[in-house]
Amino acid sequence: MTSSSTAKTRSASKPAAATPAPASAPAATPAPAASPRAPKPKAPARAAPQAAKRRYKNIDRSIRAKNAQMTNGVSVNASHAAWMDWAKHISQAPGRQQELAEKAVENARKFWLGSMGLSDGFEPRKGDNRFTHEGWNTPPYNMWKQGYLAMEDWWTTATSEVRGMRHKSCERVAFQAQQMLDAMAPSNFPMSNPEVMSKTLETGGENLAAGARSFFEDAVREISGEKEPMPEEFQVGENIACTPGEVIYRNHLIELIQYTPTTEKVHAEPILIVPAWIMKYYILDLSQKNSLIRYLVSQGYTVFCISWVNPDATYANVGLDDYRKDGVMAALEAVTAVVPDQKVHACGYCLGGTILSIAAATMAGADDDRFASVTLLAAQTDFTEAGEVMMFLDESQIAYLEDMMWDQGYLDQDQMAGAFQALRAEDLIWARAIRRYLLGEQEKPFDISAWNADATRMPYKMHAEYLRALFLENRLSGGRYAVDGKVIALRDIEAPFFVVGTEKDHIAPWKSVYKIGLFNETEQVFVLTSGGHNSGILSQPGHPRRHYRIGHRDADYHYMDPDSWLANHEIQQGSWWEEWASFLSEKSSGEMVEPPRMGAPEKGYRPLCTAPGTYIHQQ
Repeated sequence: MTSSSTAKTRSASKPAAATPAPASAPAATPAPAASPRAPKPKAPARAAPQAAKRRYKNIDRSIRAKNAQMTNGVSVNASHAAWMDWAKHISQAPGRQQELAEKAVENARKFWLGSMGLSDGFEPRKGDNRFTHEGWNTPPYNMWKQGYLAMEDWWTTATSEVRGMRHKSCERVAFQAQQMLDAMAPSNFPMSNPEVMSKTLETGGENLAAGARSFFEDAVREISGEKEPMPEEFQVGENIACTPGEVIYRNHLIELIQYTPTTEKVHAEPILIVPAWIMKYYILDLSQKNSLIRYLVSQGYTVFCISWVNPDATYANVGLDDYRKDGVMAALEAVTAVVPDQKVHACGYCLGGTILSIAAATMAGADDDRFASVTLLAAQTDFTEAGEVMMFLDESQIAYLEDMMWDQGYLDQDQMAGAFQALRAEDLIWARAIRRYLLGEQEKPFDISAWNADATRMPYKMHAEYLRALFLENRLSGGRYAVDGKVIALRDIEAPFFVVGTEKDHIAPWKSVYKIGLFNETEQVFVLTSGGHNSGILSQPGHPRRHYRIGHRDADYHYMDPDSWLANHEIQQGSWWEEWASFLSEKSSGEMVEPPRMGAPEKGYRPLCTAPGTYIHQQ
């Protein structure tokens, strides 16, 4: 618990001292003697019981917070409830029990035949690259491989949904069973991994020695809480996050960067980018070859981008609406001061797109039409199909996270990273451990991996509100999200939309991103691009093996479900960036003007420092 919250708890637990009567107060009139049968006068409300109740509640929250830190934020109660739900339903399903018994017999038969080479046996599921080495086809490794795949196949069937079982329980049980299986895979152990044994014989054990050194370094860093250093090949402000510009505004939440123009004339309408605050903004300004911001500047746009603060415990009571007001709206005021009398193209990425949608709907309800267009990059506005992360979220899980954040004042970057790594444990945890600790290979640093390690914290109040109001209760698309006491609606937004989803996104699945079309009737372009949540956005022109689909929705459209949309739009090779540039140009006035000066000193927006600013360096 932070010192400030502890102080509040202690002060709250003390009964309020009685206020002495003023010296000039008249003497009280003696009350008549009470009748023996008359009820006693009702005592005034006392603060002490309420203070005691808060104290008891804080004791419980403190204990849950410490438990949550040991489990990395995973609710044991939620996990136990899911397994009990599965066990109770499967115990009352004799048909499923018989199916699993027959499955066990069939898998045992297939295992033996496959191990002896008398049949094809089991094959890894699509995308499972653990058994690609040729050594897995020779004894005894083929037997271990077949045994593991047989067990995995049986558990996949066993954890499939039983009629009457809660769907979320089924997902959670299947996920946790797969986590246990991933940990038991023969590829994770040197003696049962033919690739590791081959490398050991080839190098005389040097791979294991190098792996041991790496393991020791990582263990020391983990115990000490030291953050993994940025690779020497990548330095913020030098070869990543290096597009020239100036910070022209700073408050407690944001620095606003205005980028230096590279063309003689620019479009009259500027672009304001609202990145996610779960990571640092420069995923949109990585190296020179794949910087989306640099590309926009080269296309003749005046670009502004928010750089969010990395909050600590002092930000515990900063809420989601503070991110709207002191983030999006404060940045918009600065942009319109530098480029007056012009509408603004707004672009939001991931969480930044969600808060941008909330801001745009709030503005529309107040007849504020300063947005020329709204672009959402892998950003959700409806959370009923919010992907694999939803299996973690229910009342028990969110309460667990809230108590952990209440104690710390924030959600730590490592606690967030652990949850996302668990979704792809096979690739992000075990495959990495095999390469680093068993094969002794040092990872080659990439710009996106350097950015991925540069995570941020999130304030307690803001993240609790985000999880409850949006993920758990889905208020925004459900017409129940209020700003300043007034419910806002996405349908009020009249600016045209450009919406991008990515094919392999497990954070903001494209079918969820696509649903913005259900809640808004304005003109919309939807793009589905290859890649994942981050790699799909980094799709610069000339990038090999990139493709996308694009659809334009007119005012008189009929709704098309995501699968039908996919079937009716052909793949186009190349980068969606060029489609976006065409859209922005089309939605602009077409007027090319002299680039605006950096900032507006006479209006209080003078250049403070060069890009990428100071908040980006906060650890």
